[in-house]
Amino acid sequence: MTTSAAVGRPGLAPRPSRPRSWPVPLSLVVLSLIPLLAGALRIVELLGGPVLIPTDQRFVTSPAPVVLHIVGASVYALVGAFQLVPRLTRRHLDWHRRAGRVVAGAGVLVAGSAIWMTLFYARQPGTGELLFVLRLAFGTAMVLCIVLGITTVRGGDLAGHRAWMIRAYAIGLAAGTQAFTQGIGVAIFGPGTLHVDLAQASGWVINLAIAEWVIRRPARRATAARNRDLRTAERAGALS
Repeated sequence: MTTSAAVGRPGLAPRPSRPRSWPVPLSLVVLSLIPLLAGALRIVELLGGPVLIPTDQRFVTSPAPVVLHIVGASVYALVGAFQLVPRLTRRHLDWHRRAGRVVAGAGVLVAGSAIWMTLFYARQPGTGELLFVLRLAFGTAMVLCIVLGITTVRGGDLAGHRAWMIRAYAIGLAAGTQAFTQGIGVAIFGPGTLHVDLAQASGWVINLAIAEWVIRRPARRATAARNRDLRTAERAGALS
């Protein structure tokens, strides 16, 4: 941890600098911009505006599920990003609780509409059975994570609440990561059905791997701090 010296105030111990919190939500918002922009353009098209992205007849025929999905995803991605800032949530606990209810509802809407579209829309061209199963699995997992996040916080388990909500957000934000993994996968391996399905799957895997790293980071820091304190105590005992 870096420290900043007390300028012009001799005799004062350096004060530890606090890590900045804002890069985290801003990075998440930037990652979500690609799918959110595509969703906004889709809604403009469905409302009778100019066609700025390739038309998908499935959405034209039955627009309600995709509109609900886009609106829910926008709320979930943008508001949810700021729910993951510990300093912000501690200082504005009432806001965190109220916004959390909105984010949880939006997350269920996103996952539910995704499951509905997977089951009842015609299969997306260029995708296969693997992606069909994965969309159902991760949509269900997202709902389950949100439900577990709610039940754990009601039971007073704040660490469990944080962990489950981070996992749910990682699943929901996979569309942003998939914009990159699919582009890279197709560029390297070609546009085959299996290649597209695996590229989409890698987006979920990458996000969940990062989520697990974030969830376990405080525990690793606490263990490292305890080990440092133990070594310091041992050195002090050896010198005494």
